[in-house]
Amino acid sequence: MPTLYLIPTPLAPDTAAQVLTPPIADVIAHTDCFFVEELRTARRFISSLSTGRVIDDTTFYELHKDTPEADTKRQLTDLLAKDRDAGVLSEAGCPGVADPGAVAVRLAHQLGFRVEPMVGPSSILLALMASGMSGQSFAFHGYLPIDRAERTQLLKQLETDARRKGQTQLFMETPYRNNALLADLLAVGQPDTRLCIACHVTAPDALIQTKTLKQWKAAPPDLHKKPTIFVLG
Repeated sequence: MPTLYLIPTPLAPDTAAQVLTPPIADVIAHTDCFFVEELRTARRFISSLSTGRVIDDTTFYELHKDTPEADTKRQLTDLLAKDRDAGVLSEAGCPGVADPGAVAVRLAHQLGFRVEPMVGPSSILLALMASGMSGQSFAFHGYLPIDRAERTQLLKQLETDARRKGQTQLFMETPYRNNALLADLLAVGQPDTRLCIACHVTAPDALIQTKTLKQWKAAPPDLHKKPTIFVLG
């Protein structure tokens, strides 16, 4: 039975030695087929590990949000017939979580692959750990709506759920829209609602702080083009 390895990648540049476990390099050295969101990023990551894997002898299948599911199923079916292992690489962090790699994982289970998740950094769990908010009950909502009216309505609902259910709410935004999201949250949220901003997690310049919305409003950080997880409690 072939194995589909779920291979985490660093969240921040030049941090592989600090955040990746040794088995990841071993698997990459002995696996010659990968499902990746962006080919250039994946090739650069594999090369940076210096495992001896020859890039030109490696097969890459692109798997992004617009990839037809039928293509991925055909590729996995072919690998299964040849008894070949494969890996799924995230752009950053753990594949399959807020990541199109989940499609390959679902199909792999259906087809009969052994699925092996590997240990590595997850910005979502790291942000939750560092927030000081409930880790017993939480919900991750991924990317919020682009439309401002829809987004602000949802932010109000997430705040209500955090208060009434005692449930920590986690969400994210495309980095170049972070400041707009933060501005909307500060505009519609209650002053005493707690917000953890976890920005550039694992990087030397990481910002991970929990304050009330009133405190953030007095001195909002510049999050433009900086990968960020928002944690509301």
